[in-house]
Amino acid sequence: RDVIRPTFFLLGATLAMLVSGTACSATPSGNAGADSSVQQAVSQDPAAANPATGQKAPCGWEKHATYQHVIWIWMENRSYRQILGSHGGASHLAAFAKACGTATNYDAVSHPSLPNYIAATSGSTHGISSDCDTSSCPVHGNSLFGQLSAAASPGWAAYAENMAHPCDQGSYGRYAARHNPAVYYPALRASCLTHDLAMGGTNGRFAKHLAAGHLPGFTFIVPNLCDDGHDCATATADSWLGYWLSRITTSPLYRGGTSAVVVTWDENDNSATSNQVATVVIAPTVA
Repeated sequence: RDVIRPTFFLLGATLAMLVSGTACSATPSGNAGADSSVQQAVSQDPAAANPATGQKAPCGWEKHATYQHVIWIWMENRSYRQILGSHGGASHLAAFAKACGTATNYDAVSHPSLPNYIAATSGSTHGISSDCDTSSCPVHGNSLFGQLSAAASPGWAAYAENMAHPCDQGSYGRYAARHNPAVYYPALRASCLTHDLAMGGTNGRFAKHLAAGHLPGFTFIVPNLCDDGHDCATATADSWLGYWLSRITTSPLYRGGTSAVVVTWDENDNSATSNQVATVVIAPTVA
């Protein structure tokens, strides 16, 4: 079988089209799941258009588009079965998966977390086999971030929940640097300090940039250790995902027809021999 290893291949191809323009068919407390607006936002079925607002369903309404924005969201430690299986616990994401596209034959690269994040953003694990910190295993190689820093456009940004300082290499509270791969590339440091920022909550930096349409070509989202499912229940992570996916897909930036969203898990929880994980692609051109 042909397993895409890593997701870098998929995103790299998308970014290649994005760069070339080729047509293709500030409160860091951060648990959006606790906000009452979350429940309202995720109660709608994204598989169907909303007749009250006339909004389009999130996928399948554009036959052709030129992607100008790719948003990549990473979650933690669940198998495909636990998320999108017949008894999966992620009902909000499952609705988006039903309406959009799901990779049913995608395996994570490795265990534990960090090798997956590095492989997905650079094309290689660079020999990393642990969750080592940035001082122990800096990555001296090219990356998606570096390629986009060198380009005049479209640029990149990362938004990390509960991160206290830009491009923070330390881990504390619910912020884990090992889930924020941009901080591992020393050559990227100057750009990282400018573009790797605290996400904030429902009215934070990312929310404001999204609403204003000020996202760059590539946006990497780093949920905190609860909202990504690492330390909290699948339902909590799914509620967080449902809220933000609803906000993204109803934003003017997405409704312009030129944005794509990829949601993936870094690895399973070691409960199965296979390291198959859920990956959902949401874009107007996805049938």
